[in-house]
Amino acid sequence: MSAQVTKLFNNIWQQYLTVTPSADKIHQLLGSGRDVINDHVAYRTFNLDKINLDKLASHLLTLGYTECGQYDFAAKKLTAKHFEHSNNTMPKVFISELRVEEFSADVQKIIHKLVAQLPENISDQENFLYSGRSWELSSTDYQTLLTTSEYAAWLAAWGFRANHFTVSINHLDNFDCIVKVNDILKEAGHPLNSNGGEIKGDKTVKLEQSSTLADKAIVEFSDKAMEIPSCFYEFAKRYPQADGELYTGFVAASADKIFESTNAIS
Repeated sequence: MSAQVTKLFNNIWQQYLTVTPSADKIHQLLGSGRDVINDHVAYRTFNLDKINLDKLASHLLTLGYTECGQYDFAAKKLTAKHFEHSNNTMPKVFISELRVEEFSADVQKIIHKLVAQLPENISDQENFLYSGRSWELSSTDYQTLLTTSEYAAWLAAWGFRANHFTVSINHLDNFDCIVKVNDILKEAGHPLNSNGGEIKGDKTVKLEQSSTLADKAIVEFSDKAMEIPSCFYEFAKRYPQADGELYTGFVAASADKIFESTNAIS
């Protein structure tokens, strides 16, 4: 089972690197040439039947993952869950879905138009979690979504791929402090997401997080090509709970700001 999980995440990682080249450099920088342990991988989707959160999660449940937490992001109109594998060296997975029905009729129409282009059984495909975008999208529709929801615009443009991978600082050989990780990243020229501060969370909530700003990559829209934010790299330091075990959940207030790592900065 672990071999299947490793194969899946290798495929997801390779797809992620195609539009996030900085991640490969950071991986080498923090791992000093050795591999790094991924704390978690994150996904975005719409809450429509063909491709909802549960459809993405089904690929994980068959590989030994279980649901371990639920989260609500009222301002961004998102519902999320996180999943953990019985082998705790395998990355946790954080999946969020946009509550489409809470948006304007115009936004709903665009999203339904995108999803209508997909076959009913698209989520059954073995490569679904790294299948990318399978719908046609105009730059006009992208811009319309962008004015309402950065999350919706990113998902419409990029489709199904890891939104980010996350380095587990707890498992790094040369770093044990998120401040030092952030410092070396900035020294190497990697801009960080400073929304809500460079470090989200603290020891009291048992989780500290930081992230780069997303790389930029060219997207082919139906009418033209544009360079837009792609994916980013996150860094997480977890702290022990009263029982001595590391906290494995997520902090909604911190995650809310991490989402903004893909914001299209004007």
